[in-house]
This record gives sequence, structure tokens and C-alpha cells, in this order.
Amino acid sequence: MTSTVKVNTLTVASGCTMTLGESGKTIALASGASQTGFGRTGTVDWQTGSIKTANFTAANGEGYFANTAGGAFDMNLPAGSAGSIVSVQDYNNTFDTYALTIKPNGAEKINSGAGPVTLTSEGEGLTLVYIDSTVGWRSIQDSAFSNIGNNFITATGGTITTSGNCKIHTFTAPGTFTVASLAQCAANDVLSYLVIAGGGGGGAEEGGGGGAGGFREVKTPVSPYTASPLDGYPSAPNRITATATAYPIVVGGGGAGQTSDPGAGVSGSNSSFSTITSAGGGRGGGQCAPSMTGAPGGSGGGGHGDGPGAAKAGGTGNTPSTTPAQGTNGGAGIGRSGTFNEAGGGGGGATVAGTGGCNSPNPGGKGGNGGAGATTSISGSPVARAGGGGGAATNPSGTIGSGGTGGGGDGTKSNPSTGGAGTVNTGSGGGGGGGNGGAGPASKGGAGGSGLVIIRYKYQ
Repeated sequence: MTSTVKVNTLTVASGCTMTLGESGKTIALASGASQTGFGRTGTVDWQTGSIKTANFTAANGEGYFANTAGGAFDMNLPAGSAGSIVSVQDYNNTFDTYALTIKPNGAEKINSGAGPVTLTSEGEGLTLVYIDSTVGWRSIQDSAFSNIGNNFITATGGTITTSGNCKIHTFTAPGTFTVASLAQCAANDVLSYLVIAGGGGGGAEEGGGGGAGGFREVKTPVSPYTASPLDGYPSAPNRITATATAYPIVVGGGGAGQTSDPGAGVSGSNSSFSTITSAGGGRGGGQCAPSMTGAPGGSGGGGHGDGPGAAKAGGTGNTPSTTPAQGTNGGAGIGRSGTFNEAGGGGGGATVAGTGGCNSPNPGGKGGNGGAGATTSISGSPVARAGGGGGAATNPSGTIGSGGTGGGGDGTKSNPSTGGAGTVNTGSGGGGGGGNGGAGPASKGGAGGSGLVIIRYKYQ
């Protein structure tokens, strides 16, 4: 038996309960009538008590938080019927590392395609409504961390570490620094960085030490740490304000030391990030013209100690010129004034110039010391880099030039031997090769150390 009751207004006293219909029965609205408070109005019920961490099947009318920190997994959609709605949201910003894949039921479509779709953006959320068999499930809202705004930059590339509230991207080889999203506050888009070029190789036979690669640094106020004396902030040409793009990173190699007579060592290679380029360190002066003077570069190479001839000049640092200066000059070599007491000059370091060679002791001479590098805590702790290579002495009676603080290679004083290599990824110069004291084969110059790029910014 069917009963019909028409009600215009039904009022229930406060605190009372009214039940409409029976279990298993249907309450229908008349044609043209509207309702409030019944059924679904384009929203979902978020299942906050059941965070998903593995494959699962969604239900109509529900929203889910998916935690992919433990690995990628799938969300299977229910069989679609017109008006069905499902939502999902990245639980803790891990979709960019481990994706969530959304798979339709059977042959049903997603956005008119066969599906599945994969969510790979950090913080991404998606709401799907089933329309019909032509379109299938339609995405009506798709928001990512980068779209809804973030107080800080999000980026990838290099080896990523943290220090306090800052992220640090370290590149020891060429790569790409990719900015996925920018900060809501423009000040947080300005990047701190350190760009060091490859160090120069040392010269042979009373050779000069190689110059350090150019050292360029900027420390912004929003990513505090103890910077080197070469901090170039806030000078406009030195500032890099991030944009959402991919930045190629170039890490320069260290130059080879002089290995033959005649011959010449090799200057270091440039490093670069965005608009900033650091120049490779100049090679040390070596045996035989025209390579006897130190070469110019980020820091200049030391000059060669040429027999009884005149002193050979060190190379000019901060070439090309930057402000603050990216390096210093190499020291001059010194010619013989006694019995085989010539010596090579030290290569320039980031903050201190290389010293010149000295005739004392006689015989033997003393190689010039490499110039000191610079110390910065951009990587989270204080580290010295970009020291100049030490100059060489003539024979075992002499005194070698020490490599500059920050990784410069020591010179040598006997043959056959090879000058010390600049430390890898410090941009330091190689040491000069020792003399032969008038007999025997010439020694070889040490190789320069490769460069480095570090980028730092506030992330929380």
C-alpha cells in the first residue's frame, strides 16, 4: 500500500528527533522541488582517520590523503555513475619523490582518455567527477603546492643537505638546478651561492704554483651563515633572484700540471651558475719560453725560476675583473744568483697573493708560498677553499713553497718528482715541480683542483 502525504511546513521542537522513511525505503522529492541538507553538493567526506599508504580502491563521495613517503602506489577509482565524486590529496608533499597513480575502473575514461593518470607534483591534490561514458571521470580541481603558494622556494639538483632553516644544493660536477616553485615573499627568492672555478696546474723544473680558481660568493639576509670576506651582497650585478626554471650548472675542471720540457701547464676551467662566472686559475710558469711567466686567471699562477735569468712575473689575478675581486696575483719566480738557487713563485689564492721565490738557502732556493684561500660556512660548517699552489725549489737542499690554505698543492724540490695536486672541488692550484740541480730529468707540475658550485636558500 502506498501513502502520500503533502507537507508545506513541518516544524520539530528543539531537542526532538524526526525520522523520515524506513530503512531500505526511498524518500523522493517532487518534480521541480529543491532540497537542502540532503545528499551531496559537489563535496567529499575527507577520510582523515585513514591515511592511505598502499594500493586502495576509492569510494564515491570520499576524499583521501595519500602518503607516498614509503614508495609509489595506486588509487583505483570505483565504477562510475553520473555525479560520482572522488578526491585525493598529497599527505605530506611527497608525490614529487614517489608518485600516486590513479587508475579507472575497467575501460572507463579519465578526462576523455584511457587513463591512468599519475600525480607527480609536490603537494598535489585532485578532485574527479564522473560525467558520462564519453568523458568518464573529469578533473574539476587540480592544485599543486606550487600553484597554491608557498612561503619558500622548492627546487631540485645536486646533493641536497640542510642547515637550520636552509637547504643547500652542492654541485661537484656539472648538473642542473631546477626551481619548481617560487616563494610568496619575494625576498625569499634571492639565492645565496658560491661559485669556484678550477685551479691552475703547476709548472715544471723550478716551476711556479698554479693560481686558484675564481671565488665568487653572495650571502643573502634570509639564509644566514658566516660568509667569506668576498661576499658580494647586495651589489646588483652579483644578485641572483630565482625564477621557476632550470639553471645549467658548470663546474670547471682543474688544469693539468706541466709534464714535459719543453711544455706548459694548463689553466683551470671556468665554473658558472646563472649570470655568475668564475674564471679558471692561471697555470704556474714552467720551463722554457713562452710559458715561463705565470698565467692570468681567477687567481694568477706563480712565475718560473729561470736559471741565471731575470725573475719571471706571476700572473695577474681577478682576470676578468669582478667586484669583489675573485682572486689575487701570483708571486714572481726568481733566477739564479748562486749555485742552483732559483725558485718558482707561489700561485695566488682567493684572499692572499702568492709570494715570490727566494734565492736563500743557497744552494737550493725557496719556492714562494701559495696564497691563502677563503673560508665560508655556506655548506653548513666553515670550510677553506681556493688556495694557491706552492712554488718549487731547485734541488733537495732547497725549501719548497707550501700550498695556500684551502687546498693548494705544495711545490717540490727534487727530481724526478711531481708537485702536489690541488684538492678536488676546492678550485686550488697545483704545486710547482722541483729543479734538477743541473742534471737529470725535470720534475712535473701538480694538477689543479676541480671547482664547485653551492646554492643555498631558506626552505622553512
